[in-house]
Amino acid sequence: MATMDEMEEELKCPVCGSFYREPIILPCSHNICLACARNILVQTPDAESPQSSRASGSGVSDYDYLDLDKMSLYSEADSGYGSYGGFVSAPTTPCQKSPNGVRVFPPSVPQPPPQHHLLQHPGSLPPIPRNSCITCPQCHRSLILDERGLRGFAKNRVLEGVVDRYQQSKAAALKCQLCEKSPKEATVMCEQCDVFYCDSCRLRCHPPRGPLAKHRLVPPAQGRISRRASPRKISTCTEHELENLSMYCVQCKMPVCYQCLEEGKHGTHEVKALGAMWKLHKGQLSQALTGLSDRATEAKEFLVQLRNMVQHIQENGVEFEACLVAQCDALIEALNRRKAQLLSRVNKEHEHKLMVVRDQISHCTVKLRQTTGLMEYCLEVIKENDPSGFLQISDALIRRVHMTESQWGKGTLTPRMTSDFDLTLDSGPLLQTIHQLDFVQMKVPAAPMLQLEECCTQNNSATLSWKQPPLSTIAVEGYILELDDGSGGAFREVYVGTETICTVDGLHFMSMYKSRVKAFNASGAGQYSKTLIMQTSDIAWFTFDPVSAHPDIIFSNNNLTVTCSSYDDRVVLGSAAFSRGVHYWEMTVDRYDNHPDPTFGVARGDVLKDVMLGKDDKAWAMTDGGISKGATIGVLLDFTRGLLIFLINDEQQGPVAFEGLEGNYYPAISLNRNVQVTLHTGLPIPDFYTPGEADPNGSVC
Repeated sequence: MATMDEMEEELKCPVCGSFYREPIILPCSHNICLACARNILVQTPDAESPQSSRASGSGVSDYDYLDLDKMSLYSEADSGYGSYGGFVSAPTTPCQKSPNGVRVFPPSVPQPPPQHHLLQHPGSLPPIPRNSCITCPQCHRSLILDERGLRGFAKNRVLEGVVDRYQQSKAAALKCQLCEKSPKEATVMCEQCDVFYCDSCRLRCHPPRGPLAKHRLVPPAQGRISRRASPRKISTCTEHELENLSMYCVQCKMPVCYQCLEEGKHGTHEVKALGAMWKLHKGQLSQALTGLSDRATEAKEFLVQLRNMVQHIQENGVEFEACLVAQCDALIEALNRRKAQLLSRVNKEHEHKLMVVRDQISHCTVKLRQTTGLMEYCLEVIKENDPSGFLQISDALIRRVHMTESQWGKGTLTPRMTSDFDLTLDSGPLLQTIHQLDFVQMKVPAAPMLQLEECCTQNNSATLSWKQPPLSTIAVEGYILELDDGSGGAFREVYVGTETICTVDGLHFMSMYKSRVKAFNASGAGQYSKTLIMQTSDIAWFTFDPVSAHPDIIFSNNNLTVTCSSYDDRVVLGSAAFSRGVHYWEMTVDRYDNHPDPTFGVARGDVLKDVMLGKDDKAWAMTDGGISKGATIGVLLDFTRGLLIFLINDEQQGPVAFEGLEGNYYPAISLNRNVQVTLHTGLPIPDFYTPGEADPNGSVC
């Protein structure tokens, strides 16, 4: 039924929208009802007939199309003719539309509409006017008719027969065959009875009991197909009607009779018994159907998979739609908050302008009142006839008038504030961003994998390496590496980039750091990797730092030995900074000329480099006149207690030198050209010192 319904559009006229009645074939191979063709004929002007071939039933090869560019010369303004499909129509002829939307021009000579229930012979039609033209309603190609008119087109008898059969089968299949008056729509068909029933007739004439209970009832569409597909029993030869078909010609692949073999047409061909070939072909068809059945089974399983996908798509669609609505609502909420902020600024500007203008109005009103009063007083004084009395006050009045006039000088009568608001909302970038708001057809990356064999720590530096999972195909634009503060605090970003290995310097010694990494792309950031715990070194190995040192400092021995080229004191720092834990290092005096004394201690990174260590508030140092060549100076820095202790040749120099130390500190020394010092690091804490616990009231960074 579905196939027949789809074919129905092929059986309808493009002009009237109904089934074809006496269809004719146009030279362009399209079809049209004969009456509809008569209805859309138009007449061209005699003096301006376009050059075109006449209608001919001899063949399509003689058909020439109109030159549409030439036809466009007949404009509606110049000739008064409207155009249809590139052809000129009759003057003032209105255009109509057929049921399927095709433009239709009624005939130039009034005539009754075609009656499709009456058959009209082409010869009975009124005569066709001279220079009549017909335009195909589908391809809009035009053709001028010859003296035969519409009789020059061939009738499409095949199409007419198909329409008749379709209408009959449709009516027979859809209507009940047992209704007495107006047949109702059939709901079932009995394959054994070969009858279509409506619901009421089925209950009355075909009850589901007794012998009728074994009958098979099918839908009308299926019953119509089975009825039309029932095979005809052909037992006689089509060429020899008196002979039965008993043999099968293998070469011609057709059943034949005995007389066909005797006459010699199939005499030399290989023939076999009809029954044997029937069984053989049945077996071949059954074997072929086995493979097709397997494919059908796979198709059913695939359909089940697709139906499950439909359910998943619906669920994911609802979830995604909710997420989209939430994101858009968040954007709208942010825009509303920004709108409120901008409106607040506008209100403040509005109030400020009103306050300034109102203040100027008040000031100007008072001043104008004073000026008007003075003017009226002066006019009254002028009216007095006493010269002596007038002269007594005239000078003062003249000065007051000039003074008042000067008060209305330049700028007094100029508004202090403009009425315009000097605010312009720059919404262009936001609108452009909104217009560019779209979906990104990708997912967030998978969690990276830490390569433990390449992750390590050295001193107070940590190196981490990672990679994407081997089966991941999602694009990655970069990575974000995060570390905590070494004391179990919150994570912070320490690296953002495209590399898959990173070394983080400047960490705390004697600390446990947690690290993790995640990948990101245009869709967002993915999941974090597993957390890796890394411990920095307990004992620091470092050298003097040539980067931050004063230019006069001279380095040697792989930056472990320093001296100076200047007679003035110059400062050099170590390459490692300390902020927690207990640290100890020593420096030996290789050369010393007793003037001036070198200083040893710790300093911040921004300490002054051109003065003696300890002269500013950025360094803590020791200077001792007892230092001599070959002496060893030890520095012990304990952040747990916030203490700094100095030793000379393993002997502590007095009590604790400094307390309350916090922050980052570098080993430091100041010297001149008379001194040379060598640094020794990686040393254990001296035996005399026992590190204590952190002061609970103190601060440890």
